Amino acid sequence: MAEDDDDGDDDGGGEEAAPRAEGPRALRFSQPLNWRAGRAIPVAELHKRLGALCNELRPAEQDEIERASLLPVAKELASHQLLSHKDKGVRAWTACCVVEVFRICAPDAPFSASQLKDIFTMIINHVFPALADPTNPWNTQHSFVLKSLADVKSIVLLCDIPGANNLILHLFEVCFDVLSGGTKADSGEELSKNVEHHMTELLQYLVDESQGLPGEVVEVILAQFLRADPRALAGTSSKGKKGNSSQHDERQSTLLLKEAPPAYNMAKNICNFSPEKMARYISQYFSSVIVDASTARELHQQHQPRHGKRGAVPDSDEVEDDLPRGPTAEEWEESQKAHRLLRELWRSTPSVLQDIVPQLEVELAAEHGSLRLLATETLGDMVAGIGAAGPPAPPTLDPAAYPSQSLLPPAADRGQTTYNFLTTPSSPHSFPSRHPQIYQAFLSRRNDRAPAIRAAWVTGVGRILMTSAGGVGLDADEEQALLRYLADMLVDVDERVRLAAVRAVERFDFEGVLQKLGSRGGVAEPGGVLANLADRVKDRKHGVRTEATMLLGRLWGVASGAIAEGSDRVAALLGPIPSKIFEAYYINDTEINALVDTILFESLLPLKFPPIKSKGNPPSFSSQQQLSNGGGGGGSQRARRSAAGQQNGDAAGQQEDPDRIRAERILILVRGLEHKAKTAFFARQGQQSGMAKFVDAYLAKCEDYNGGVMESNEKETKQQLTRLVDALAKYLPEPLKVSDDLWKFAKKHDRRCYQLIRFCMLPDSDYKRVYNAMKEFTKRIEEAFGHSSSVLDTFKILIYRAGVLVYNKSHVPAIIQYSRTNEKDLGPAAHDVLKEISTHKAEVFRAHVQELCQSLKARAPTSAKPNWTGAVDDLKACSGFARKFPEEMPKERAFTQALFGFALHGVPPKAAKYGTQILLTISERKAMHARDLVAKCTKGWTFGKDNFLSKLAALSQVMLLTPQEIEDDVDGVTDLALNEVLLKNRVEPEDGDPRWSDAVDDEMAAKLWALKILTNRLLAHEDDGTLKAVAERPFRLLNRLVADGGEVSKKGSTPPHHKARLRLAAAQHLLRLACQKRLDHLLGPRAFNQLAVVAQDPLLPVRTGFVRKLMKYLGQDRLQHRFYAVIFLLAFEPDARLKEGVTTWTRARAAEHARRKATVLEAAFARFLSLLAHHPDFDPDDEDGLADFAQYILFYLRCVANQDNLSLIYHVAQRVKSATPAADQPSINLYILSDLSQEVIRRFEEQRGWSMQAWPGRLRLPGGIFAPLPGHEAAVAVANAQFAPERLVERLDDIVRDSLRRHASKRARTTGPGSSPAAAKDKGARRAKRMARTPRRARGARRGAAGDGEDDGAGLAGPSSADVAARRRSGRHAGGEQKRYVELSDEEQEEVDEEEEEEQEEEDVQMGEAAASSEDDSQDGEEEEERSAEEEESGAEDASEKAAADGAEEDELTSPSPRLARGKANGTSRARGPVPVKAKGGVKKPPPKAPVAAAVGTRRSTRRV
Repeated sequence: MAEDDDDGDDDGGGEEAAPRAEGPRALRFSQPLNWRAGRAIPVAELHKRLGALCNELRPAEQDEIERASLLPVAKELASHQLLSHKDKGVRAWTACCVVEVFRICAPDAPFSASQLKDIFTMIINHVFPALADPTNPWNTQHSFVLKSLADVKSIVLLCDIPGANNLILHLFEVCFDVLSGGTKADSGEELSKNVEHHMTELLQYLVDESQGLPGEVVEVILAQFLRADPRALAGTSSKGKKGNSSQHDERQSTLLLKEAPPAYNMAKNICNFSPEKMARYISQYFSSVIVDASTARELHQQHQPRHGKRGAVPDSDEVEDDLPRGPTAEEWEESQKAHRLLRELWRSTPSVLQDIVPQLEVELAAEHGSLRLLATETLGDMVAGIGAAGPPAPPTLDPAAYPSQSLLPPAADRGQTTYNFLTTPSSPHSFPSRHPQIYQAFLSRRNDRAPAIRAAWVTGVGRILMTSAGGVGLDADEEQALLRYLADMLVDVDERVRLAAVRAVERFDFEGVLQKLGSRGGVAEPGGVLANLADRVKDRKHGVRTEATMLLGRLWGVASGAIAEGSDRVAALLGPIPSKIFEAYYINDTEINALVDTILFESLLPLKFPPIKSKGNPPSFSSQQQLSNGGGGGGSQRARRSAAGQQNGDAAGQQEDPDRIRAERILILVRGLEHKAKTAFFARQGQQSGMAKFVDAYLAKCEDYNGGVMESNEKETKQQLTRLVDALAKYLPEPLKVSDDLWKFAKKHDRRCYQLIRFCMLPDSDYKRVYNAMKEFTKRIEEAFGHSSSVLDTFKILIYRAGVLVYNKSHVPAIIQYSRTNEKDLGPAAHDVLKEISTHKAEVFRAHVQELCQSLKARAPTSAKPNWTGAVDDLKACSGFARKFPEEMPKERAFTQALFGFALHGVPPKAAKYGTQILLTISERKAMHARDLVAKCTKGWTFGKDNFLSKLAALSQVMLLTPQEIEDDVDGVTDLALNEVLLKNRVEPEDGDPRWSDAVDDEMAAKLWALKILTNRLLAHEDDGTLKAVAERPFRLLNRLVADGGEVSKKGSTPPHHKARLRLAAAQHLLRLACQKRLDHLLGPRAFNQLAVVAQDPLLPVRTGFVRKLMKYLGQDRLQHRFYAVIFLLAFEPDARLKEGVTTWTRARAAEHARRKATVLEAAFARFLSLLAHHPDFDPDDEDGLADFAQYILFYLRCVANQDNLSLIYHVAQRVKSATPAADQPSINLYILSDLSQEVIRRFEEQRGWSMQAWPGRLRLPGGIFAPLPGHEAAVAVANAQFAPERLVERLDDIVRDSLRRHASKRARTTGPGSSPAAAKDKGARRAKRMARTPRRARGARRGAAGDGEDDGAGLAGPSSADVAARRRSGRHAGGEQKRYVELSDEEQEEVDEEEEEEQEEEDVQMGEAAASSEDDSQDGEEEEERSAEEEESGAEDASEKAAADGAEEDELTSPSPRLARGKANGTSRARGPVPVKAKGGVKKPPPKAPVAAAVGTRRSTRRV
């Protein structure tokens, strides 16, 4: 073979051409190339002879050699002996000689048709396939043959061969297989580019010259475009493909190319070389495939059963439920392949699709949904420039990256590191411009009735926006329209569409989110893509909710870097994301709570953030020089990124403090939270201690359980462990699975895991220790239970809730520094976090409290030097720590004097308040210091001089903390608060005074502090024997403020905005006093009714402040259960956010009481009916008014009733009718409401589709407001009478149905799509059922007792129905004062919150001080401990309870409820005597004594006009 190779090399090279003679010459070669049988020419000789012939033919021109001399040689070359020779070299040299003969004799080859067929068969079967191996010894000859056929275009001779279709098909297959097969050489040598070039030319000429290509050839060409989608080739079997196709499919499945495959390029060039001809061929192919699939539905329906093979056809349940079945599996597979081809052809050669694209419009209008679905998907990808390989990989959003990806160049934060031609979107033309009609038809599919098609449509629109229509770009108006459509799809009624929309947004990189999706507004701007995406956090469907929340968490995690660097645009667009996520806690669903906890520690505050190893000890923050310099170690991420780019990353990381970076991110998170979300976040972190105790108890029992092997107390241990497991499982989703996981963990008995969990929960653990413990715990659990086990997921949630991850001692130094320097405007957030740490996790604060106290001591105020601005926050933090660990506070004289300075000279007054708290909490000489403070504060006290407000604040704390120590001075302090502050008006009212003002002037502030002094005195009073006498005057004052609308002066000289604040303050103080059982009874029924109507105050801030305080105390179980009745007066609350918060909170409380098997809210229904009976708007003769009271009852039922307790509520309504009011109030009001509530409950039951059974027990009514009827006869008479108006009862069907329907539609709008109310039953059937069950009573028995028809209004006091109705209706809009629209400022809202927190702190301190002084106070202390434990151990419900009524900042303040307008006089006072009641004969009888409620309503109406 060496000789052959030499010959081949020599012969393959060209020789210098001899001088050409005149005219054609004869061929010199005369050696035979054929042989007779048995006398074959040796292979080496054949090589030599064929080489010599080729060398002679190669330099010859076409007319240089006589044709006659070539004929014998041509005949021998076409012989079977050479073309079928077994030696590859012989065949290679023969092919070389043949192509030279083709060239010289062109265009008439000296071969017959049969000879040409044999020649091309040999070339196609042997020469061309060998080109796939560049190391073949005859590769030079093979390449020469290919080049000659392409250059001379001799390949067109194939078209002259009869029946050559199979040969042409094989030629195309071989050529594409050679290019797609890569290399066959062991050395890995790549295929020459010349081979691709010449093969492409070869096939281009063949296509261009052929009169018609076989359909199989077209399929082979089109199949090359599917090489862009390796998945599509796995199961494809074209009609003309041979058996080796699967081999190439496997090789194509691993493609990740920087450029298109050679076979793909060759097919593309062939189509572009002859676009008109290829367009005709391709159109025929697509027409057959698409039309066959489109029309197969009818044929399939006629000839195939419904249970036939469906294959990959989409389920009809997903597309069309009411249409017949579509194409078969094989037809559907071909149609899918054709549509994938369309995607790729549009990217590569759109000119061949001019006649095909219009067919997609027909498919879009097809009756069968699966075809519309396929066309929608295809058009979406075509417009987006996405080919058969699909879209590019989604971007990687890493919230734990440092520096943040939001600070990287736009191209660097994409998930791809290498260019991939197949998945990079590219469109050669603008599809909307080329095919506008089809594009509009595509857009119309957004309204398709099939959810699957709308889902596919929104996926396509997302890709179009993401790729900017394949890189071509979109018109600005068109882009905004698509964004609007995408936003609409995020709130579609079907969950599949919403989920597809969320996943479409997930495909955008961070820059695309800002520049494209952000152009429609940020998360806080309703109607935009980001806003609707944020609303999916509360979606009813788990899949949508989970993906949306995870995406939002990653977006904010990446955006946090830019927000930290001061990017206003990023902060405006994505800053509110954490607020939206944390507000989901208020739904109080275990699944949602677990999801939010996971997002918090995996995206918002990732555990591994920042990925920097800490080197050495963290920097100290005690140096005053560091504080004055703004703190070191800060800097920006941009600077760090720049530095990291100039030096090694590890070296740069050594300069960073990961604890400070993490603390900064926590503060950025807190700074951006809205009030409601911040409350939920802090409440969640505040529950960490309680959950840690819970988990620690579980671990202790696991140790006792000892994996199931116990020596003693086996039964008791199992029972205790079971109770703990059940209790823990209750707070997590899927309790059964969680319980199973907890038992698996207990049986495994891994003591190291126990210790690792404890490491995560210990307050002394720094962050590094916690993180390492979690890593090791994760590894051990995966090794023990496997990666797929749910045990790890369960314990992750528990550790997230019980671990010291946010309130960690590693974060405190940096937070303290930010609180002092206000670097990056994080000072307020740092103060908030420090306050929460000192309150809920004081142990973490222990190591840094001494430093804080030294700072307070060094900068204490004096009469000549005020304190610094941030003193209040530092004092508040120290106060919280001092209440829990007073023994660890400094006791030296200098610190005591500093606290005296704050108490006397602190500005604002809260500084004095906290300074006094700390002083009296830690002082060992408390009595002396208290007396000194009283003496200095009261001596020469003058309004407006010498820090008079600070002295009042200090006195309020002295009265709370040391009442016995200053017993001799109590009366003087009380007289000061009453006579010098409260009862004096120094500001006269003016005509232009507002009804509410955010600003609190000095006089108003002084009166508020004075009220605190009076209230604190009662709270701290220990002698029960004198309590009533001491409390008489303060209670009388507070009740008068509530009843008179805040007026303290008999002259009525209090400005309206002062009255509003005093009214609110008095109501809140009454609630605070009622929290103590020994004081609650002092709030009698009349005062209680007066207090209740504050919930319907005309001013929104008053209503909001009162209701928030009420819910807070009720949620902590500090108020008596009678106060639950007040909550339901908000049935007509005009502020949607307040009403929604109250409803959510009430349902959460109802669920909690139901879990405890308590009937608190059910029993409160009797109190609620009594409250309504005494309501100032109640008029028994006003049917429209009574219909409104039916709405009150419906509001109660929507909040409390369920299928299990409805019978108990009905029983309570019946029991009310068996009693009489204990107060001086006619019974008819109560009996009307009893009948009305029973009728409403029956209709409510029918609308809900429930079945109510008789309540088996008997519930006692409250003795303070109800008394038994005089005798049995009276009870029977009342029971048999119907007091509710008959016409109203007939209207109740519509009232109840319309109310529930409005509520359901409103709830669907506010909570998101995905649900709809159950269909109502037939009205006639409901009415017939009710009439059969409850016979209609005689009309004459409507009023009074049975048989007493002489006087249907006897004993009823109050104005006549006509007079009341006229005044109510006219009073709604007849006031002379125009409505005011005032917004509650952020400062005012923060002040309200701080007052609540301060009040709680005062009560905590007071309870601790008085715990050992008396038996009653001991009981109060036990209640306080129980309340604190409940707050720690409760779930997300407490977060809902803490702030469910929040959110009144941006709403109308002065718009009263429609119920509030009832009872207003038309510009005049209602302070006149009761209207006489008309008797039956028309004679007016003198009315009885005016009831309490009437007097209350009179004063209330007078005050509001």
